[in-house]
Amino acid sequence: MTQARQAPLTGIRILDLSRVLAGPWCTQNLADLGADVIKVERPKYGDDTRAWGPPFLKDEEGHDTTEAAYYLSANRNKRSIEVDIASPEGIKLIKDLAKYCDILVENFKVGGLQQYGLDYGSLKDECPHLIYCSITGFGQTGPFAERPGYDFMIQGMGGLMSITGERDGLPGAGPQKAGVAVTDIITGMYASLAIMAALQERQKSGLGQHLDIALLDSHIAMLANQPLNFMTSGVAPTRAGNAHQNVVPYQVFKTSDGFMIVAVGNDSQFRSYCQAIGKPELGTDPKFATNSQRIINRDELIPMLEKIMATGERDAWIAKFESAGVPCGPIQTIDQVFSHPQVIHRGIWQNIPHPLGGTTPTTASPMRFSATPVEYRRAPPTLGQHTEEILQELANHKKKQ
Repeated sequence: MTQARQAPLTGIRILDLSRVLAGPWCTQNLADLGADVIKVERPKYGDDTRAWGPPFLKDEEGHDTTEAAYYLSANRNKRSIEVDIASPEGIKLIKDLAKYCDILVENFKVGGLQQYGLDYGSLKDECPHLIYCSITGFGQTGPFAERPGYDFMIQGMGGLMSITGERDGLPGAGPQKAGVAVTDIITGMYASLAIMAALQERQKSGLGQHLDIALLDSHIAMLANQPLNFMTSGVAPTRAGNAHQNVVPYQVFKTSDGFMIVAVGNDSQFRSYCQAIGKPELGTDPKFATNSQRIINRDELIPMLEKIMATGERDAWIAKFESAGVPCGPIQTIDQVFSHPQVIHRGIWQNIPHPLGGTTPTTASPMRFSATPVEYRRAPPTLGQHTEEILQELANHKKKQ
């Protein structure tokens, strides 16, 4: 008989002193993998994002609850405890919980927890096993270390907004932020990965360590090829609108009834694309036959393609390109995304029982395991929902020591 397998992080306990998005995103990832995440929140107020609405979760009668959709997006599978860390009792409780846990995640400003004796330097001797992850705007060192960091600000400072938005000289030109807090999200992902690596290393050494994860560092790393475009050429990339700096044609096109994306990734696909639009000669023209030449002659090629694409309907083009093996797709609104057959098949919309709303929707984790699938065990907790439960567990743990 095959023994049932447990979630990957079953038995790992995390003390979550973070709020808003980067830290909670990190700990939600780990909670999805089976870790027991204890979310520490300010009495009466809790995580800032609880109030970042509307929209709010609605109860079974259709009335707004106190839980904002923003908060719900990053806090499932956790337990909430209210603790005043500015009080002697709260400080002692956090220290006791740190000894009880494997990992601590915090996103206070640099030095913000030192006054309470809850920084890594103060805890490492009492908790040598503890993996302590600090998430800040600029990291623990450097001339900007003590400054607060926010996603929008880092998108500007870190270069993303200089390469996002329409090209100069065209209508609507100017820097543009992403439509979601991508810096917070990627920082949370890097923090999750660093914690997993530190857990693996602890298996060998038996010791924890301090993880210094910065929004600015993570943001620059996320830019992938764009920093290398500059580092190898000495020329800073600029905004290209919905086009790609290194691949042509790889952009949005307007059709007679809407917009679509064509993502030609190689020269063979370009020839197929030219056949599909009725212009096979463009695929063999020396000015356009290779991607390098298409980049050089972009300003000549793209207006021709735009004129052709505007003569056909979006879905007709998509059908034609798909049959020719040309990567393409529609630009969908969020509601259209959740009605797409692939999204429905993959179960991206999940519902979890919730004490205030009956159920709460949640976006499924993209981590798919064949033997230990992610389980949606708990809805994002109400403020202090598990305070008594966690205190009782801690008391029982102390008795056993």
